[in-house]
Amino acid sequence: MRSHGSCIGVSVRSPAASSVFRCSLSNSSASSDNATCGAPVWMGKGLTCVCFKRKGAFERIFFNLTPQQEERLRRLKHRMRICFDGSKPEHQEALRALWHATYPSQELHSLVSDQWKEMGWQGRDPSTDFRGAGFISLENLLFFAKTFSTSFQRLLKKQGGKRAAWEYPFAVAGVNITFMIMQMLDLDALKPRTFVRAVFLQMLSENEWAFDLLYCVAFVVMDKQWLERNATYMEFNDVLRSTRSQLEKELLMDDVLRIEDMPSYNLLS
Repeated sequence: MRSHGSCIGVSVRSPAASSVFRCSLSNSSASSDNATCGAPVWMGKGLTCVCFKRKGAFERIFFNLTPQQEERLRRLKHRMRICFDGSKPEHQEALRALWHATYPSQELHSLVSDQWKEMGWQGRDPSTDFRGAGFISLENLLFFAKTFSTSFQRLLKKQGGKRAAWEYPFAVAGVNITFMIMQMLDLDALKPRTFVRAVFLQMLSENEWAFDLLYCVAFVVMDKQWLERNATYMEFNDVLRSTRSQLEKELLMDDVLRIEDMPSYNLLS
């Protein structure tokens, strides 16, 4: 780290809330009537400046993205740009894969079925719930189900703790968590505004699946705070905001260099 006047130059190391909204912007890559998404605006490459507040004072952090970070960030942004399109076979297959990972012993009768309500979708057609977060929110749920199946099933079945009579819908909560993380990381901003993004980009150079791992951590943190508050459905947005604050706090810890170093990662199983 070297100081340059009122700025600090940081070399990149390679070690180690809000409800879902309907997309109001057109997207040329999703012309089908079945496409649903939010449309982020993408950051350019090259030198980036992140302003953040720490210890009561504003500082400016400059860093250059490594080629690996640029490529992984490009791929992540591409994933974030993909709207869910129920007419695409690969998106249909992803939905089926999610069902089989969630209920391996139950047959799915149709992609439009009352069965989806069991998972916490709002209606018979889960494709209508992806607005605001797009296809990556489905990928996140599928990653969670396959990578941390025990935690996934525990949260799905609302096991453990004193549960409210009016619980959060599991799948829709998952879409909201994806959207919250996208906002928190600020990857769609033309100008960087948070140090959290700079930290995340270093983690992304360590592990291309950093976003998906962070999603899994966020889900278990949200459920933990839900239980601690003895929250009900009407308090979901408040819980989501406190979840974001907890994630930001852990990401900025000095000894957290990977998602796996976050204290709340230990909640996963």
